[in-house]
Amino acid sequence: MLKRHTQIFSTVLRLFDMSLAFAAWELAYLLRFIWVDFPAAVMIPEHLEYLKAAFFVAILSGFVFSFIGVYRMHKVIHLRHEFYHLLRGTFTLFLLTLVAAFFYRDFSYSRVHTIYFLICYLNLLFLSRLLTRWGLEWLHKRGKHVENILLIGEGDTASKFVDRLEHFKTLGIVLSGVIETGSKIKSDIPANIPRLGGIDQLSRIIQAHKIDQVFIALSPEEQHYLPGLKEMLAEQWVDVRIIPDLGTFRTLHTEVESFEDMPIVTIVQSPMTGWNQVLKRILDIFGALIALVLFAPLMLIIAIVIRLTSSGPSLYGQERMGLDGRTFNALKFRSMHYDAESETGAVWASENDERRTKFGTFLRKYSLDELPQLFNVFKGEMSLVGPRPERPVFIEQFKSQIPHYMLRHKVKAGITGWAQINGWRGNTSLEKRIECDLYYIERWSIWFDIKILFLTFYRGFFGTNAY
Repeated sequence: MLKRHTQIFSTVLRLFDMSLAFAAWELAYLLRFIWVDFPAAVMIPEHLEYLKAAFFVAILSGFVFSFIGVYRMHKVIHLRHEFYHLLRGTFTLFLLTLVAAFFYRDFSYSRVHTIYFLICYLNLLFLSRLLTRWGLEWLHKRGKHVENILLIGEGDTASKFVDRLEHFKTLGIVLSGVIETGSKIKSDIPANIPRLGGIDQLSRIIQAHKIDQVFIALSPEEQHYLPGLKEMLAEQWVDVRIIPDLGTFRTLHTEVESFEDMPIVTIVQSPMTGWNQVLKRILDIFGALIALVLFAPLMLIIAIVIRLTSSGPSLYGQERMGLDGRTFNALKFRSMHYDAESETGAVWASENDERRTKFGTFLRKYSLDELPQLFNVFKGEMSLVGPRPERPVFIEQFKSQIPHYMLRHKVKAGITGWAQINGWRGNTSLEKRIECDLYYIERWSIWFDIKILFLTFYRGFFGTNAY
C-alpha cells in the first residue's frame, strides 16, 4: 500500500536530493573561492575539477541516502524523524567524501570547501523538506494525491490498523470510514472514525466515497463474512488487501512474499540475512581485532593476577546458547574459586556470593571477566552486540516461564547489548531484559550496533547488580 502510493514520490525525491547535492557543491565552491574567502585564496583552483567532483558527490548521495533509509516512507511521517535521517545521511556522505578526496591523488580539494558543502547541503535539504510538506498539504486539502481507504472489520487487528494509519495522513492516505460487520465483539476503534454502514451496503459506500482501496481486517469471529465479501468485491474496481489476524503471535521482521502465486506471510525471522549479515560480521571482525589490541596488556595483567591470587586456570569455557539454539563455550576470566559449582551445580550468582574470589568480585563489577569473549566474536560464535548468551540449563527453565524468550536466539549472542546499557544486567528482571533484547532485534541496524558500542563505554561496563 505505502510502497505503491509513494513510489513515484520517493523516486522524484531521490533525484531532487541528488540535484541539491550538486547545487550545494557548486555553491560551496562560490563561497570558498569567489564570495567569502576570495582574499584568502592565493589562487582560485580550476573549476572543472570541482565540477567533476560535483557529479560524483551527487551520485554518491543517492546511494548513501538510500542505504541509510531516507526514502523509506514510514521514516518520514514525523518531521523530527525525517530531519534526523537527513542529518545522519548527510554526515555519512560528508565522511565518505573526505575519504574519497584523501585517496584521490590527481587533485587536492579544499577541506574548507567540503565543510561549506556540508552546511549548504543540510540547509537546502531541510528547506526543501519543509516546502515539500507544505506543498503536499496544499494538494491534499484539494483532494489531490490522496488515497481513500475503507476498512472492513471491528476486532483488535482492525483497531491496531486504525491507530497506525493515523500517522500517514501527511502522505495523503486517508481512512474514509469503517464497515461494521455486525458481530458481537467489542470494538476499540475510536468513536471519531465514521461508521459508514454494514456489509450489505458495501457497493454503495465504495461508489459514494470514491474508495481507492479496501482493507479487510477480520477477527476470527468475523471470518465467516469472507466468502460474501469476495463476491461483492469481485464486482468493484478497488484494490483489495487483507490484514491477517495473527492472534498472540509475537512478530519479528514480518514479510510477505509470493511463492508460485501463493502469498506467504513470514511471522518470525532473523534480520541477519544477506548484506546485513555481511556488514555485521565485518563490524565484529574489525571491532574485535581493535579491542584485542587495545585490551591485550590489561588481559595479560588480569590473567597473571588471577593465577597469583587463587589456584586454578585464569581462563575457562562455559557452555552457552547462541544463534538458532547452537551451543558454544563462552570464554571468561575465572572470577570464582576453582570448581565452585562441583557441589552446588549451576546456580545464579548472588550478592555476597561466597564462591567468588576477592579479585573476581572486582572483575565482575566492571565486566572485565567478559573480555576473553572477544575471541568468541573473532571465531564467529558471538557478536560484539546482541542479547547476552545464557546457559542451556537455565534456558530450559526460562523458555516456558517467559513469553517469547526463545526469539532472542534469532541473532548471535553479544558481549554487550541494549539490555545491558539500559541497566538490565546481572540479577535483574528477566522480563525487562527480554523486552530490551526483542526491541533490539526488531529495530536492528548497523547504526544501532554502533550506537550501543559507544554507549557501552558510558553505561555498560559496571552495574550495581553485577555479581
